[in-house]
Amino acid sequence: MTIRQTVQRTLRTFASYVLPPALAVTAALLFWELWVRWRDISLIVVPPPSAVWERFWDDPTFFWREGGYTLYEATLGLLLGSAIAVALAVLMAHSRLAERTLFPLAIVIKVTPLVAVAPVLVIMLGFGTTPKVIVAALLSFFPTLVNAITGFRDVNPGALEFLRSLRASSWQVFWKLRLPSALPYLFAAFKVTYPLALIGAVVAEWFTGDRGLGVVIFVANSNLDTPTLFAAIGVLALTGIAINALLSLAERRLLFWHESFRTVP
Repeated sequence: MTIRQTVQRTLRTFASYVLPPALAVTAALLFWELWVRWRDISLIVVPPPSAVWERFWDDPTFFWREGGYTLYEATLGLLLGSAIAVALAVLMAHSRLAERTLFPLAIVIKVTPLVAVAPVLVIMLGFGTTPKVIVAALLSFFPTLVNAITGFRDVNPGALEFLRSLRASSWQVFWKLRLPSALPYLFAAFKVTYPLALIGAVVAEWFTGDRGLGVVIFVANSNLDTPTLFAAIGVLALTGIAINALLSLAERRLLFWHESFRTVP
């Protein structure tokens, strides 16, 4: 492939994946700016995007630093919750008895209100990073568990019988067949659970944090500082978009063999 072809391919990829959402976001921001100015809405109620951008640009290091704390906590929570979920999913995928025994407990975790859990964790674990990580892990746990169970069971029957005919061990069947079959489900789960982990970390910071975007949002809301509030939300949104883009890129790189990527241009 020549340099010219490489450049053309890069431009086409940019136009296909980056340009449409960029135009949509630009149109939404323009409508927001015009609507706020046309209705003459107070800055305290809803700030225009220009005021939010001005506040962010006054001290971008502050917002990215606080966002980095929140991302760190959310990532640890995602890793913890997903690791436990995948381990339990392996057990449940191989045992209906284990699924009937453990799945109701997973539902209890799912339906427990987050605002009820965070204060209890503060009392038990203090005001450090641990409560925020656990809250993020709790939000990440259930979607990963459900997707992992489905993925480990959604195997090609012919491939499964072939491996069994070769007297493959349970570990070999898992490593060669069940895990690759589950990867599309796991990536789909991570695209859902990573934003949930970010939300969990932010909410936990309202109760336990001395830093992070949750604290910035809480303090700004208390002070009626809506430009700071929206700037923090914007950083959180950009973080989620960047994570989703990275996960999508990793998914396309690792699952190039999957039919979903062979049939969709």
